[in-house]
Amino acid sequence: VNSPNFNHSKYVALKTKDAIVDRFRKEEGRRPNVSLHRPTLRVNVHIFREECTVSLDSSEESLHKRGYRVDALEAPINEVLAAGMILLAGWQRNCAFVDPMCGSGTILIEAATYACNRAPQLQREYFGFKQWPDFDESLWEGLLADARNRVTSFEHGLYGYDMDFKAMRIANHNALAAGLEGQVQIERKRFERLEPPAEEGLLVMNPPYDERLEITDIGAFYEMIGDRLKQAFAGYEAWILSSNKDAMKRIGLRPSRKMMLFNGALECKFHQYQLYSGSHKQKKQVHEN
Repeated sequence: VNSPNFNHSKYVALKTKDAIVDRFRKEEGRRPNVSLHRPTLRVNVHIFREECTVSLDSSEESLHKRGYRVDALEAPINEVLAAGMILLAGWQRNCAFVDPMCGSGTILIEAATYACNRAPQLQREYFGFKQWPDFDESLWEGLLADARNRVTSFEHGLYGYDMDFKAMRIANHNALAAGLEGQVQIERKRFERLEPPAEEGLLVMNPPYDERLEITDIGAFYEMIGDRLKQAFAGYEAWILSSNKDAMKRIGLRPSRKMMLFNGALECKFHQYQLYSGSHKQKKQVHEN
């Protein structure tokens, strides 16, 4: 609500409820029940200045909540942001995908969903529109069947790693809930000892950058990330998301591209690093020849 005519959204909600109840009494001769949890119909009212828009919520639960996160560690990344990062990286699904600090598995799961051509929330059972009077169940089931038939396997490999046993367990549970059993490989490994699982690939990570997370020397931690990328991941393309600008400078690699993204209210940097197997000059000469 953003209007000089109303100074409180709860008042608008109350008047909307009264209007719906009065209409039901007039047309049906009965009063509908009000439910705050999973109502049959959820009505949204948006008022801006002199204009009011009334709409039905077809989703119920927000679509950014994919439904697979049965458990999570502290400060998990938003699912839609993770999906957007993969698309921004320009991944063509023609090489391995690696998240070496996968935490709850969100980035890996979104990458696997994309790689396997799996529609987001394909496993979701409830949508608000299922309660609408004109809901066509047979049409909906046909659309679901078509979406399931389009799912494929991914031959290049989808790999997630984390040094924490609890994170590994949670990521596996979430991947199972997302319908990705057998599609992703999640193991407990420290990044400083991690060997690349494939000759080339796309590496996307969201390393710890927050004082809530247990890293005693964040600068040294980011230096380790840069060192390991240089030592072991030649031939890869790496993308790193972090809100800690000073720590990002400690990586010691020059970003090929820089983007600004928001993880909730946190302003983050999303940097690309090309990890050439030879020198940049040699790589350029090979490409030109």
